[in-house]
Amino acid sequence: MAKTAAREQRQQRIEAVRAEQAREARRKVMLSVTAVTVVVLVIVALIVVKVVTGGNSTAGSTPAGAASPAVVAGVTTVPAATTNAIGAGTVTNRPVPITAPALTADSKPRILYVGAEYCPFCAGERWAVAVALSRFGTWSNLGATSSSATDIYPNTATLSFHGATYASTYLSFTGYETETNQPQGGSYAPLDTPSAADQAIVDKYDAPPYVSASSAGSIPFVDIGGKFIISGASYDVSILQGLTHEQIAAALKDPNSAVAKAIVGTANVITADICKVTGNTPASVCSMPGVVAAGT
Repeated sequence: MAKTAAREQRQQRIEAVRAEQAREARRKVMLSVTAVTVVVLVIVALIVVKVVTGGNSTAGSTPAGAASPAVVAGVTTVPAATTNAIGAGTVTNRPVPITAPALTADSKPRILYVGAEYCPFCAGERWAVAVALSRFGTWSNLGATSSSATDIYPNTATLSFHGATYASTYLSFTGYETETNQPQGGSYAPLDTPSAADQAIVDKYDAPPYVSASSAGSIPFVDIGGKFIISGASYDVSILQGLTHEQIAAALKDPNSAVAKAIVGTANVITADICKVTGNTPASVCSMPGVVAAGT
């Protein structure tokens, strides 16, 4: 009887151990299933984000805000020594002369700019336009933004003319940013709408025979007093990739930097053509050796 009782106790202990092992096995299986479920849910969430944002985890570039004082100072106070050392710099696309009615406002030559905040080529050209016009007047409320995160040269740091104002004794300026850099539907959210008269200028002169058929309708589009136009970027904007607004602005004072050679060189070329519509005034700007050299 004693042996029988001992065997029963042993069997009970064995069964208890087996039961505990079974419970532990079930617990591990549940933990594994839970972990797999969490991983699957994370993957699904990432896929949803990718689809919604078009593959861009930042869901578009940073919306425009105010340019920092350092950036504004860098753009508006390029040293004369840098301007004169660079001349035309690395400009590859010069303004094209046109025969058209004079473009004016308030009895002054008018500069018309049409671009969009998502556009990487506009991103590059704005820097040069802002530098050139700062020599003839004063900017207020310049914006800071970046080009589209999903276009070529993504997230190129740049300025924005949306909401900016310009005061000058010599010039008038009209700037349109027709779309933001924020995706909306299959395009980008609308922003500024050109007047009918300004849109007619774009339609006429941003097309053959003034530009090639392959680049018709390109932005940025710049009209300098009805005498010169720019369609597309004036230099290779890829040099701005990976740079911050502050780094670009700071580089403008260094005549040996690729950034200054491109942006200040373009600004010099634009300045030279502006001088042709202002009657070479002011002389302090139009007689600068770097501007004169860029105009030849």
